[in-house]
Amino acid sequence: MQTEGRKGFPVTLLVTTLITLAIDQLSKALTRIYLPSGESVSLGGFGKIYQVRNPGTAFGIIQGRSWPLFLVSIVVFFVLVLVLWRWGGPGSAFFQAGLGLIIGGAVGNIIDRIALGAVIDFIDLGFWPMRSWPVFNFADLAIVIGVGMTLIVVIKESFRREPQEA
Repeated sequence: MQTEGRKGFPVTLLVTTLITLAIDQLSKALTRIYLPSGESVSLGGFGKIYQVRNPGTAFGIIQGRSWPLFLVSIVVFFVLVLVLWRWGGPGSAFFQAGLGLIIGGAVGNIIDRIALGAVIDFIDLGFWPMRSWPVFNFADLAIVIGVGMTLIVVIKESFRREPQEA
C-alpha cells in the first residue's frame, strides 16, 4: 500500500487544487462577463466557445430535480477523495497533482452550483467526427485529467506489488 511512503505536508496537492480552482473560476467569470448568452467565439476547426448554464448533472443529463443527486455527488466526491488519500497520499507529486486536479475541478463546479444554481460550461469541441460532443468547462477537463493521472498511479502500483502469500 502506498500509504507507507507518506512524508510531510502535501504541498503539490494544495498548490494544484488552488491553481485549478482559480483558473476554473476565473475562466467562468470571464465567460459570464465577456460572452453573453447566444454569442460565440469560433476556435477555427476546433469548435467554439459559448456560455451555457447547466442546471442538470454532468453533461446536462438530469434537468430539474438534480439537487438530491447533487448532494449525493458531494458525499461521493468526499468519500472518493478520502479513499484515494488513504490509499495513496500524499505519495508522489504526480499522484498529488492528479488528486489536486480532481479536487479543484469538483470544488469549482460545486461553487457554481451553490452560487449560481447551475454550472457554467463554455467549451464546445463539436468537431468532426463528434459533432454532438457535450459543452464543458475547465473544471471538467481538470477532473478528467486528474482521474487519468491517479489511475496511472493506481495501476502502476498494482503491478508493482508482489503477490501476498497465504
